[in-house]
Amino acid sequence: MQAMRYFLDTHDRSRGTFPAQLTPEEFEVFFAQYEAACQAEGVIPLRTHVGYAEGRAFCLNLAPDVEAVCRAHARVGLPYDEITEVTTATPGDTFFRRRP
Repeated sequence: MQAMRYFLDTHDRSRGTFPAQLTPEEFEVFFAQYEAACQAEGVIPLRTHVGYAEGRAFCLNLAPDVEAVCRAHARVGLPYDEITEVTTATPGDTFFRRRP
């Protein structure tokens, strides 16, 4: 099995990467298409945080590389501002490993 890494992509209405108007119902329909695109590219969409009123979205994906995430977005015509490889920084992941 190929190693998977976390990627966070961002979308912002002010930059033209989030729709001018988007309802939760419209998002649900679109997200089903995005999930299919992800599956085709070997990407696992883990969590999406959407600010409908603000016109922003933050999407966490698990993928083999950034190119796979880019291809999944391209399959559904979804522009993005950035795609960044990230690691988790929860107390269990980072802070409890600190030495006294």
